[in-house]
This record gives sequence, structure tokens and C-alpha cells, in this order.
Amino acid sequence: MALYAAKVVVTGKVQDVSFRSFTKRNADTMGLKGFVRNTDRGVEAVIEGDKDMIEAMIEALRSGPERAVVKDVDIEWRPHSGIYTDFKVIY
Repeated sequence: MALYAAKVVVTGKVQDVSFRSFTKRNADTMGLKGFVRNTDRGVEAVIEGDKDMIEAMIEALRSGPERAVVKDVDIEWRPHSGIYTDFKVIY
């Protein structure tokens, strides 16, 4: 299985709506590794794992949790680094 990585920045009403915990739950369910954090732009996630699972995660992020209003999802594909052992929420 080829492993991939993506940096995803989600903008809109994505803070104070449980977006990071939503992302972690989905990542854990999908067996993905990396992290999610709030930034000045919105919510940023670095996601590593199977490409199909990363694409499924990106689709989930396009909707987000119930109270989120996603405006845009910026995706930057990167080489798989293998440095992550699990998926973390950075506060």
C-alpha cells in the first residue's frame, strides 16, 4: 500500500464548533495519522496514510461538524513523512 500525506486548511466558521475533535474522531476511525490545530486562517490538519482514506477524510472536512460552516478547503499533497504515530489535537 502506497502511503500519502496532505496538508489541509479549512476556512469558514470552523473554530468553537468542535472541528478539531470531529477531525480526530474521523482520523482515528479511518486509521490516519498526523495532527489538527487552529490557526489564524482556520483549522489546519496534516494527514498521513492511505490515499483513499485521506480523500474520504477531506470529504468529511468539507462538511465538518454540525455547527460548522465550511467556506473553503485548501489541499496541498506532500510526500509521506512517517513521523506520526497517531493523530493528535494540538491546542
